[in-house]
Amino acid sequence: MTTKDKSKMADEAQPGGKKKLIIIAVLTIVLLGGGGAGAWFFLNDASPSPDTAQSAGSASQSAPAVQESAYYVILPQPFIFNVTGDARDRLVQVKVQLMVRGDNNEEIARQHIPLIESTLLQTFGAATVEQLRTPTGRLELRGQSLTAVQEALLKVSGRQTVERVLFTGFVMQ
Repeated sequence: MTTKDKSKMADEAQPGGKKKLIIIAVLTIVLLGGGGAGAWFFLNDASPSPDTAQSAGSASQSAPAVQESAYYVILPQPFIFNVTGDARDRLVQVKVQLMVRGDNNEEIARQHIPLIESTLLQTFGAATVEQLRTPTGRLELRGQSLTAVQEALLKVSGRQTVERVLFTGFVMQ
């Protein structure tokens, strides 16, 4: 058998060899292109170009600053209090958490927990059974609680500190 015969046999043994090589090359290029596009998309710098920054200058002045992370301050004890009603008085238990933004506000809220608890107890004491029976009444009480806590903290720390008062547990008997 000559070398010419051997090369003919090799060509006949691999009829789709070149096709497989082309398919693998095309798939490799597509995968690398997709990976590169994905990396560019996720790692692209989100800062605007100078042209865009100048045209959006007035819009960025009116936009609020980037918000800090939200932290939740759990008040250690649930509030247990009596509320008056038409037929009889009821006993209410409320578990409360405070939502604050940033480490500094979290520290201020934790430092003034006794003031916050006292303020909330006064606000809860003014509620009635009729108010607490409805979801709207509970939302109203939560809004009053937020306002009272923000005013109390504003007097001592110079900041409102608390963004939301959350009722994480509410039982009325």
